[in-house]
Amino acid sequence: MANGSRQAAWEFFGTELRRRREESGFTQVELGARVFVSGGYIGQFEQAIRKPQLDVARRIDETLQTDGIFERMWRKLIKDQTYTEYFSHAAELERLATEICEYAPAVVPGLLQTREYARAMFLAGNPLATDEYIEELIKGRVDRTQILKDATRPVYWVVLHETVLRASVGGPAIMAHQLDHIAALMRQRTVLLQMLPFSAGAHPAMGKMMWLMEFEDAPPTVYTEGVFSGSLLDEPALVKRIRASYDHIRAAALSPEASLPLIESAAEDYRRCASSS
Repeated sequence: MANGSRQAAWEFFGTELRRRREESGFTQVELGARVFVSGGYIGQFEQAIRKPQLDVARRIDETLQTDGIFERMWRKLIKDQTYTEYFSHAAELERLATEICEYAPAVVPGLLQTREYARAMFLAGNPLATDEYIEELIKGRVDRTQILKDATRPVYWVVLHETVLRASVGGPAIMAHQLDHIAALMRQRTVLLQMLPFSAGAHPAMGKMMWLMEFEDAPPTVYTEGVFSGSLLDEPALVKRIRASYDHIRAAALSPEASLPLIESAAEDYRRCASSS
């Protein structure tokens, strides 16, 4: 399903939700209370600004007695998404964010990946997949990076653990190119990036990625990811705790000015390794 037609389908979802809600006599606030989200979120669902998660779609069906129509629409729309089900909501929100703060403990974040690095990652996770399937995954990853080229791009602040530099994904040549790409984005002031060196020792959220998104007219949201799973978190107290953990990691990291030479040095090491092999 093309992006335009998928958006139109989500707009139909929102229009139908508003119609069924009004027929049942609920305000947005009242329906939100029944399905455990805010009234503002119901309004954003109805305007197709945000997409509800599956459990919310189910509770809407139960509350409005709609015989599963919203769950069925949700499943059809998610099935046609470019991204995996657990990541699709985060990908939608990413396009709306005014600020993204990310901590990557092991791999280069998707928004910073080159095609070659992304290919190596996808092949590692899908060793028996067809070339067509891998190319589809790469296209989705590359399409995401376009938001960093927009005039209205979000403020993007990233902390990478030094592990990211030392894990050779795809081999020395690919790593050299990937790190050159990151360094170029830093010099262009497209991304504000800090390295968390091995010497920093223990720190909050060791080994756990975190991705915080701020919006102009909606509460902040955190995305975390595990093995074939991901979670969007927007409970204010929890988001506040995660933000504090991120701030501690950022404080322990090298400054952007000190981080750039570390990245460039690692890229040069990979380049020498590639030329000698």
